[in-house]
Amino acid sequence: MSKFANAYLIAARRTAFGRVGGLHRAQRVEDLAAQAISAALADAKLAPADVTSIILGNASEGGNPARLAGLAAGLPDAVSALTIDRQCASGLDAILAGCRLVALGEAAVAVAGGAESASTAPWRLARPRTAHHTPRFLEAESGPNAADIDAAEVLARAAGISREQQDAYATSARRQGAAAQGDGRTGRETAMAERDERPISLEKGQDIQVFRDDDGTLTLANASHPGDGAAMAVIVGEATWTRLGRPSALRLIASAAIGASPGSEAAAPLEAVRALRRCCAPHDPLRAGQIELNETSAVQALAFRQVLDIPDGNFNQSGGALATGRPFSAGSAMLVCRLFRGLVSAGPGSTGLAATGARGGEGVAALFEVTGT
Repeated sequence: MSKFANAYLIAARRTAFGRVGGLHRAQRVEDLAAQAISAALADAKLAPADVTSIILGNASEGGNPARLAGLAAGLPDAVSALTIDRQCASGLDAILAGCRLVALGEAAVAVAGGAESASTAPWRLARPRTAHHTPRFLEAESGPNAADIDAAEVLARAAGISREQQDAYATSARRQGAAAQGDGRTGRETAMAERDERPISLEKGQDIQVFRDDDGTLTLANASHPGDGAAMAVIVGEATWTRLGRPSALRLIASAAIGASPGSEAAAPLEAVRALRRCCAPHDPLRAGQIELNETSAVQALAFRQVLDIPDGNFNQSGGALATGRPFSAGSAMLVCRLFRGLVSAGPGSTGLAATGARGGEGVAALFEVTGT
């Protein structure tokens, strides 16, 4: 039996994801997180006063935005608050930390996830090199950064993935995202009646190349983009779960985090899944009924699927980050929202895999299963 067997993820909600300067341009990170927290607690039939701990992934705000988010959501002053920063993996990391905290008996009810507001995050200054220089602003990201581009191109060459394949995959992912919004799947994840903003039109993005050499393949259309949003989950212990009538829940089977070698950062989610397979026998993550990747680009998704031999039917069924954007830590927390929506309806025993990379060349992967009525 999993050492996390007595930690039950009973609700998960997110905001719609917006472009930088778009849908959520005036909302601070704590306000976005509070919306997702309130919706998830309502689904769980719990009050803010029931929460004992909040863990928030955030890569752009600084300080401890978990505390601000908890207060904005009406959680009691006594609730402990922790912010985690492993860049894009932070939201998934926060949920895994919440499962561990509850499993250890250190929290009865934890809310955990990720939130980012690139539109309102503080500006950062580079320190002057000498006393005679002036500080300079560090440019905020509105698309893939140089490290992501280089790593994606290395992966494209290694896996033999062409520009045409990437463009075709990105087009398909956008269509899947539109279909998920059209048939109501996305609406079952989001906290309010808002729709995800398309990160950039395919037609415009295909004309904007971001590659850094003549053989490059990345464009703004086949890469995912930063943005604003939040995704939060509610995790409870055995006593609370029983009191609530043992509702359908996700339980963490195992997780793994690992680094990739310099220059191979885009392959980090692959390496994390390989590490996970070694530690969660008899379960095999690649046999999971639903697999969600927080991809930085089409080439990362294609390579992940190709190298691990994952069938199309259970991979990023709602289009992934190419369809919704990738608001840093919120993007990896959304993976769990997607798994919760899909797996709970599939019934007890169903399993789902979440995987993400993080800046600096790290990968995180986790396997969940459904339990309860």
